[in-house]
Amino acid sequence: MRSVGLKILKNKLSEYVRLAASGETVQITDRDRVVAELIPPRAADAALTAEAQWEKMVREGLITPAKSPTGKPPPRKPMVPFDELMRELQQDREDR
Repeated sequence: MRSVGLKILKNKLSEYVRLAASGETVQITDRDRVVAELIPPRAADAALTAEAQWEKMVREGLITPAKSPTGKPPPRKPMVPFDELMRELQQDREDR
């Protein structure tokens, strides 16, 4: 495993990406503190379709699917009845 500072990584990014692509993990540091890792791609996940990856993340508990199958949020009840809202609006207009 290699370690590289952020400034050097910025200047030699393609070199470190090639190392990761060849199977090596590269730790990225900022002020001598590890802030990220550049890791090789996982072959098993790369072959999955987007839908299969979604299902896998749901199974692993990483994401929770929406409760509404249509994708639309459920209708919300107004916080203030419409008539009261209109009365307040009219009153605000009269105060001007």
